[in-house]
Amino acid sequence: MGCKNYKNDHREQFKFEEPASQSPESLATRDFSASGLSSITGNLDWESKLEDAQVDEAESTLKEALSLNYEEARALLGRLEYQRGNFDAALQVFQGIDIRTLSSRMSNAIAERTQPRKSRSKGENVLAAGMSLHSVSLLLEAILLKAKSLEELGRIKEAARECKMILDIVESAFPYGIRESVNEDFKLVEMFHKALELLPKLWIQSGFPDEAITAYRRALVKPWYMDPQRLAKVQKDLAALLLYGGVETSLPSQFKAWGLAFPSNNMEESILLLFVLMRRILYGEIEWDPEVMDHLTFALTISGQFESLADHVEQVLPGTFNRAERWYFLALCYSAAGQYETALNLLKKVSGSSEAKCKPHLASFMLGAKLCAEDPKQARQGINFARRVIDVSINQNEHLLGQAHKFLGVCYGNAARMSISDSERILFHRESLNSLNHASSIGTKDPEIKFNLGLENAIQRNLASAFDNAMVYSDMMATGSERGWKLLALILSAEQRLKDAEAIVDLALDESGSIHQLELLRLKAVLQIAQEQPKQAIETYRILLSLIQAQREHFEKNTNYEALAERKLEEESWLDLAGLYSDLKSWHDAAICIDKAKLTEMFSHRCWHTTAKLFEVQAKYKEAVIALSVSLSIEPDYVPSIVSTAEVLLKMGHQSLPIARSFLMNALRLEPTNHDAWFKLGLIYKMEGSMQQAVDCFQAAHELKLSDPVQSF
Repeated sequence: MGCKNYKNDHREQFKFEEPASQSPESLATRDFSASGLSSITGNLDWESKLEDAQVDEAESTLKEALSLNYEEARALLGRLEYQRGNFDAALQVFQGIDIRTLSSRMSNAIAERTQPRKSRSKGENVLAAGMSLHSVSLLLEAILLKAKSLEELGRIKEAARECKMILDIVESAFPYGIRESVNEDFKLVEMFHKALELLPKLWIQSGFPDEAITAYRRALVKPWYMDPQRLAKVQKDLAALLLYGGVETSLPSQFKAWGLAFPSNNMEESILLLFVLMRRILYGEIEWDPEVMDHLTFALTISGQFESLADHVEQVLPGTFNRAERWYFLALCYSAAGQYETALNLLKKVSGSSEAKCKPHLASFMLGAKLCAEDPKQARQGINFARRVIDVSINQNEHLLGQAHKFLGVCYGNAARMSISDSERILFHRESLNSLNHASSIGTKDPEIKFNLGLENAIQRNLASAFDNAMVYSDMMATGSERGWKLLALILSAEQRLKDAEAIVDLALDESGSIHQLELLRLKAVLQIAQEQPKQAIETYRILLSLIQAQREHFEKNTNYEALAERKLEEESWLDLAGLYSDLKSWHDAAICIDKAKLTEMFSHRCWHTTAKLFEVQAKYKEAVIALSVSLSIEPDYVPSIVSTAEVLLKMGHQSLPIARSFLMNALRLEPTNHDAWFKLGLIYKMEGSMQQAVDCFQAAHELKLSDPVQSF
């Protein structure tokens, strides 16, 4: 072994005449002096045990050192044991290094040796804090490999503590982050970056997600100049842990001092991180990662930020998604945000001529059919969507086929009610039942099919079949369903079984909550009016309105939809009361109720219709006509106002008969089952001397009234 003198370089070199031989014993059992290696004897075939590259690296490192001290020697030999997969032996070697006593020297050496060259003195260039950066890097690597050895041996918590020591040492040297000019020892920075990535994973493995979150934040809060892709991985992993970790951790107080706009909880912090990642992807700083979009979709969906999600989907560069997937994703976002028209316009693109040569996008057609089924005005478009699904799914997927027939049946039913042609209406009604029955034969486990069958049969006045399907639906629902109970009650009221209907409502009230309970209370009051129980009805309305008022004062609404539904229900209740007081000839009370309703919604067609009815019973026909004109200007197809206009015109004299007949014919075009319109039309025919036509109209009115529910189905 020969030596050479110190040079001005900070490294101490150690030169071998020949490759050192070693005994077959584990390196962990060796003895080392404080100043250098003891004699190493024995024979080992290096090439048979280690990769050539690993041997070359070990020899090169050993030859670079003039005199390895005790810790450095253990660091090198521990690395060799780790590379050979002898984790237990490597751990024994590494445990001989007392890092805790060296940590302050290491921090000082890093801080001093990485200062800008102009700020160093000549002496410092020779030796900083008695330790070179090469030695520090070697020891940091030893700590990291010790942590990985502990991880391999299943001692995860100890591994995390060892890994944390690397962060403490380097962060002590760089309290404000690594300077961009620090590039003197790439290996030191590389070891630190590996520790930043490893520590939170170790805490997760050991079952400490809160510690993992702290470790991730530690890696992100200061400029450590990690590789952009590695930094993105840390940001994404933290966002995922915040979303799915199941633990809520508050931000440290020093972070909160940065301003009110800083995240206040896990969800906000996760969304902020994902926004940053999406922006970096869009600017081309990092590669596209579908997991980022998956996490962002989940986070924004849970928090109800559907429009924001749509904005980010629209910003994704073309080619990331194909056109059909992009339109479908956006349609989902906008439909969830309540922008159904926008969603349908996007779905129409998927079924447009530009995509004719592409593979049919089944999910888009199904979503289009579902959205159209919820909007009667889009019924015909819904029929087209549903038929596209059936064409693609036939002989392939029975579940999808059943769902498509369900939506097709609903859309046919809606189209029948919007149709102005009697023959077309009859055809659509028949197709509606055929499609729903076909769906029932395929997807018998879907309760929604039974509900829609019950509803469609009820609308077509097939009350026995409607009742049977409504009962099956209620039985299929585990805890009952408010709308199922309501449908049953309305079917019973159409059969004139009013007491049974009220009993069903009472049963439903015990199981329902929130807005559904309020709707059922209103139905109960309407049933009591139909049974000529005005006092009980007034008391029920009093309870209902008190509950609405209490909820407005003491509870926050969960959704805008619920707030609007409650506001609408309050208006309807006041108008029901106004009609009840009007029938009792308590006109002052009726006027007060109408005024209360107008405070809720001034421009309501039903408010003006109820006002007109109050004028009518007081024989104020001109005022009634004016009020009805206002009602029809707000909603031209509101059938009760059309029928009431014809009725007032009849009372004003025979010269108005042709106009009144025109109004009634329009009402029956819109609602063929309106018994009041048939009765008034019969009166007109009787006045004109057309007795047979009058008889037919009176017969139709009588039959329809016998099957008329207290509220519309």
